Amino acid sequence: MGIFRKKEPPPIPYNPETQRPALRSSICTGEMTLGFVDRETGKFHAYELAHDETDVERFCARAGIAPGDIRRIY
Repeated sequence: MGIFRKKEPPPIPYNPETQRPALRSSICTGEMTLGFVDRETGKFHAYELAHDETDVERFCARAGIAPGDIRRIY
């Protein structure tokens, strides 16, 4: 029965001409934040928190990018 099915998350709007995918990681706590860096200003725009590598892979699938394309920022 389809009452309790999980909904598909919507795709992430991503413009490769103006944005670059990034994973910001805290050195102290290890907290990881997925988001995009504006190519012109260099400002990081947070999208969601990542608890482990599976969250990163789901983010990549929704954004339509390869996991190797994400740049890690400390």
